[in-house]
Amino acid sequence: MVPNKRFFIRLLIAVIILSAVTFLFLNENGVLKFIKLKGEINRLDDEIKKAEMKLQNLQEEIDSLNTKKEKIERVARERYNMMLPEENVLGVEEK
Repeated sequence: MVPNKRFFIRLLIAVIILSAVTFLFLNENGVLKFIKLKGEINRLDDEIKKAEMKLQNLQEEIDSLNTKKEKIERVARERYNMMLPEENVLGVEEK
C-alpha cells in the first residue's frame, strides 16, 4: 500500500503544479496578457520617441525662423510666393 500512497501524492503534486501553470497563463491577468501589454508599451514608447523628435525638429524650425533673416526670406519665397520689390519672378508650368 505504500507505493499506492506515493503514486497518489505525486499525482496530486502534478495536478497542483499543472493547475497553477494553467492559471498563470490562462487567467485574465496572466502571463499571456502581460506579454501582450509589454509589447504595447514598447510600441507606444517608440511612438513617443518619434513624436519627441518631431517636436524637437519643429522647435528648431521655430527658433531658426525667429533668429535668421535668410530663413524667413526663403520660407516667404517658397511657401507664399513673395518677392522683393526689385525682383522679377519667372513661373514654370508643368504639363
